[in-house]
Amino acid sequence: MAQINSESTVLRPSSTVHRRIVALAGGVGGAKFAHGLAQILPPEDLTVIVNTGDDFEHYGLYICPDLDTVCYTLAGLANPETGWGRVDETWNVIENASKLGGPDWFRLGDRDLGTHLERTRRLKEGQTLSQITKDFCKAWGVEQTILPMSDQPVRTIVETEAGDLAFQEYFVHRRCEPRVKGFRFEGVDLAEPAPGAREALQAADAVILCPSNPWVSIDPILRVIKKVKKPVVAISPILGGQTVKGPAAKMFRELGFKPSALAVANHYCDLISGFVLDKIDEQLKGDIGINMSTMVTNTLMKDLNDRSRLAQDVLHFIEAEL
Repeated sequence: MAQINSESTVLRPSSTVHRRIVALAGGVGGAKFAHGLAQILPPEDLTVIVNTGDDFEHYGLYICPDLDTVCYTLAGLANPETGWGRVDETWNVIENASKLGGPDWFRLGDRDLGTHLERTRRLKEGQTLSQITKDFCKAWGVEQTILPMSDQPVRTIVETEAGDLAFQEYFVHRRCEPRVKGFRFEGVDLAEPAPGAREALQAADAVILCPSNPWVSIDPILRVIKKVKKPVVAISPILGGQTVKGPAAKMFRELGFKPSALAVANHYCDLISGFVLDKIDEQLKGDIGINMSTMVTNTLMKDLNDRSRLAQDVLHFIEAEL
């Protein structure tokens, strides 16, 4: 269960339409849902705070996988087949580097490299990650506010039976194979929310936890922002005991929890006042809904229409129950 120092508000019926939303997002699932919200809300009413616990340095470059996935997706630049990386990508640089003996376990595309090169150059000049992200979003035509969770580095360490592993080593290089024992977030005690994050949370009518991995995507953000004083709604990333992408279900299982929407709801139970689960898990609604409002809908986002439909469903749920 998440041990988060948070203050949440119980959802109550109201006739007021609430539209100012802060979404907390990880990678592909979070990016897709944030994109759905972006199709519905005015740009000034949506702020997305993105996990940076999986950031790392590779080939001397500063890589922000979740942040880039969210930005690329909202800009219409993401690879539609993988959900991450750039559309129409080529791989000349990494293929040539690997021929010369360089590591190729983390695939950096040629277009993607431009992002990392310019980000790294600006960081070395002393610019902050939040300012760089703002400039990149402007260049890509993203009008919504996209914030890294912090300008200070926080590094997710996966504690496994094979030893402690940096997140990308576990996730990409080891392909999530080592058995998980726990997690820690190095630097989190010194990290402050990125400029604008507190103000966005204060102005928001509701906070939405996107369908991202609770352990390594959402928890790091919550550990940084510390307190949430607005109603919080979470969307389960687990459908029928499985995840669409990523190791969340495997992590729940290895940590001693049966992977399910109920496990996700229990993980967030001290924080959230509303929970969204997929129709395949409708039988769990009664168990989940004891202490919070629930909504059952189709949460699988196969295409662009699914993203906006799910976002609309969640906003209607907030408006009806807030």
